[in-house]
Amino acid sequence: MAISREISCIKKTNRSSAHERISEIGGKYSDGTQWKLTLGQAISGIENGTWSFYVKKNGHLVDVIISKSALGHKYLKTKNDGDQPDNLLSLPECL
Repeated sequence: MAISREISCIKKTNRSSAHERISEIGGKYSDGTQWKLTLGQAISGIENGTWSFYVKKNGHLVDVIISKSALGHKYLKTKNDGDQPDNLLSLPECL
C-alpha cells in the first residue's frame, strides 16, 4: 500500500514550460522534519506504488497525479487541474 504524503513546497527550475518547472517536491513528517524528493523519484514512487501525494487546497485534499506533456515528458499535477499544474506551482519554495 502506498504511503500518502502532503506536498507543501516545491523547488522550481528556470524553465518557462509549466510542465518542466518543478524539479523537487517536499513536505513535513509528523515530527516536523522536512522531506524532499526529486521529480524523478516522486514519479517513480507513484508508478511503483511506494507513494501517493496530495496538496491541501481551500481545506480539501487534492490528489497529485502523473501526466504527460505533448512531447511525452512526465510531470506532476493535481487531479483537478486543467493543462497547467497551477496548484503545485502556487506552493512556496522548499528551503
